[in-house]
Amino acid sequence: QVQVVESGGGLVQAGGSLRLSCTASGLTFDDYAMGWFRQAPGKEREGVSCINWSGAYTYHANSVKGRFTISRDNAKNTLYLQMNSLKPEDTAMYYCALNPSDDGSCPDVWPSDGYWGQGTQVYVGS
Repeated sequence: QVQVVESGGGLVQAGGSLRLSCTASGLTFDDYAMGWFRQAPGKEREGVSCINWSGAYTYHANSVKGRFTISRDNAKNTLYLQMNSLKPEDTAMYYCALNPSDDGSCPDVWPSDGYWGQGTQVYVGS
């Protein structure tokens, strides 16, 4: 049974930093690409970042480029999202997701059969 669990959310002032973590179990973690998504109240879910199986390739949305960094530690089955220079508009529920495709790459469109965590809330005060 695959489980994906996020942690590290919280309340921070604008300009501050947070690091989100995500662990995945029930499969061989380093076979799969991982991603971070977020959803603010009243808005659609947004893809934030993706990292391929080895960590050699990363993608960041324009809205977070230069401020957020995705990384992974395959020895610890853990995915990270380092968020710096946070803005109030970064306030959202953040979700970790695993791409079940065994090619280990970041997809153009995240598959509907991916595995998702329950989310961790990030609130950035102004």
